[in-house]
Amino acid sequence: MPISERLSRLGSGIFARNDQRKSAYASRAASRGLPPLLDLSLGSTDLQPPEAAIEAIAAQLGQPASASYCLHAATLPFRSAVADWAQRRFGVKVDAETEVLLLVGSQEGTAHLPLAVLNPGDRALLLDPCYPSHLGGLHLASAEPVLLPLDPEAGWRPDFDALSPEQWDDLKLMVLGYPHNPTVTTGQHSWLDEAAARAVRHGLVLAHDNPYVDLALDGEAPALLRSPHWRDCGIEFFSFSKGWCLGGYRLAFAIGAEWLISALRQLKGVVDFNQSLALQAGAIAALEQAPHWPEQLRQEYRQRRDRMADALEAVGWPVRRPSMALYLWLELPPQARERSWGSEAFCAALLEATGVALTPGNGFGPGGEGWLRLALVHPVADLEAGAARIGSWLATL
Repeated sequence: MPISERLSRLGSGIFARNDQRKSAYASRAASRGLPPLLDLSLGSTDLQPPEAAIEAIAAQLGQPASASYCLHAATLPFRSAVADWAQRRFGVKVDAETEVLLLVGSQEGTAHLPLAVLNPGDRALLLDPCYPSHLGGLHLASAEPVLLPLDPEAGWRPDFDALSPEQWDDLKLMVLGYPHNPTVTTGQHSWLDEAAARAVRHGLVLAHDNPYVDLALDGEAPALLRSPHWRDCGIEFFSFSKGWCLGGYRLAFAIGAEWLISALRQLKGVVDFNQSLALQAGAIAALEQAPHWPEQLRQEYRQRRDRMADALEAVGWPVRRPSMALYLWLELPPQARERSWGSEAFCAALLEATGVALTPGNGFGPGGEGWLRLALVHPVADLEAGAARIGSWLATL
């Protein structure tokens, strides 16, 4: 049967390909006495959400309204809690009625936004590397990506001067994300100010994907809401998945210019309904009763970062220590380069030999080739045991 050209362009996605390899390995491991799967490929944490959030969800689950479809008007208590959070967190007054939108995960928002603001053939600027949903959203909208390579030697800073004024005029959308996934770079607010100024000057939308805003290990994370131009051109995406460990509950929100929130809301009205009122109650409790939850996560992730980096360096794998939590962004080890392995070939071989799953950097764009992402989503002892498996295997190459 035929499928659309846009679906063909979308491809299978790195997480889907990785999932197939992990599933195949796990099925063999049990019967062949292989080491158990140690999954370090997804930013799905083992750390727990605040009890207040879980208790609020449980208390609301028995209410009949929690089992009903939830339309936009019913999300006002959630949107009001978000507006209060934005005032406390960033010192910005936000209109809960017109500038806040509930999302089913920030990935959903970033993937759907191009459908709301772009026409087929429109050009949009993406960082390279970038999170897969940024590129996937453009493919769904039949838009054309323009990649802005990030240089590790420049601290992964975007070089906006790499595009000519004519190229800027040709753009309709720019998608950024700092703290940055996958390079694990906190970034600087001045980068967003520069991006917002260019967006206003050249008449394009600036989307900032910010699910890691509370997980900067060094310094304060950038936020588009602190830019004076956000109401002119911008929309920013936030998530409960990382800072409050609620990834499986698929809770997120966007804050942005009224016209952008309205456009995305109109699209969502066709695509889906909102999350259950019970889940929204948990999100409200997280914002209001556990605002400092991410702080304790940062302490844990800092320890995991340092211990895992030490363990990998001890087996001969150099590590650049990141400035944000949850991941390590690793260059291919010397043994892989000597064999001319790409990132996906290396990850497949590593999984087969050791049972340790990482994410190949090529899944984040051409600029990710030669790199690997390791998620710090297990206790230190498990991470160090994984490093030992990796070291023993590298020694045989």
